[in-house]
Parts: sequence; C-alpha cells; structure tokens
Amino acid sequence: MNYIWSPWRMIYMQSHRQETECVFCDELNHADSPENLVFHRDKHSYVILNRYPYTSGHLMVVPYNHKPALCDLDPQARAEMMELVNQAILVLQNVYNPQGFNVGINIGEAAGAGIAEHIHIHVVPRWGGDTNFMSSLAQTRVLPESLEETYWRVKKAWDMLRSSPSPGP
Repeated sequence: MNYIWSPWRMIYMQSHRQETECVFCDELNHADSPENLVFHRDKHSYVILNRYPYTSGHLMVVPYNHKPALCDLDPQARAEMMELVNQAILVLQNVYNPQGFNVGINIGEAAGAGIAEHIHIHVVPRWGGDTNFMSSLAQTRVLPESLEETYWRVKKAWDMLRSSPSPGP
C-alpha cells in the first residue's frame, strides 16, 4: 500500500472549524504571507493562491465585498478583478510558461462553487498531459513544489510586473 502524506491539511481542517466568517473574509485580517497565501491587494480586490490547487500557480482573484455573484459587485470592482486576472496570466506565463490557462467563475453551489457565498475568479495554468493517471484514476493531485515556494515565486514576479512601467501607445 502506498501513502501520500499531506500533514499541512490538518492545520487547515482544525482552523476551518474556528472561522467566524468565510475563508476569504478571514484572510483579510492577516498580513500578506505564505501562511495566508495573499500576495497582492488592490483597491477593490486581492489575489491569493488556492490552498488546494489543481496545479502549481493556481490563483484566485477575490473581491473584498462578501457577495455571491458578479452582479452584486459595483462596476469598479468587476473591472479591477478582470485586470487582476489579466495580470495573473502575465505573471504565471513568466513564472511557469504554461501552454494554456483555465479562467473560471463558479456562481452558486450547483455550478461547483466551493465557497458559493463569496464570488472569486480562478486562474489555473495548464500543460498538455497535466491531467494524468494520478488525477484521472487515483483522484490525487501531485504538485512539484510547495505552496510556500509557489507563493514566493509568484509574489516576486507579481511585484516586478507591477513596478515596471507600462508600455506607451
């Protein structure tokens, strides 16, 4: 029998029971770090690594407002979220050189939203063959680096992108 250990999940499972709000709202009470996985905050929304990623670099863009659907957000928040999605794709392209991306929003539990009460956008880098035996048959994901390593790689590239001047017309 083979075992795959993920002892870091126990900390999450135990702390999950103690949350007073949603997981996205709770993260706002902590400083950006590899522990809470938030690495960028903007005016209306922030960017966080997915704690249970499909692949390395799986990010989420989350509005500060606790709303279940895009239509519940103001136009400025929606526009900022899309700009952050675009920046996330640029950063992930630079860091991981994926062959494609999945960008998605699951609105409502029936649509697959794990946290249906707080809208968020997933940005997932993809490679040919990344859905293999482990994912398809064993229902197990194998990630080639730790979340902490992913955090620092993505944060560094994000900060570099944000500090470089925008190209002119």
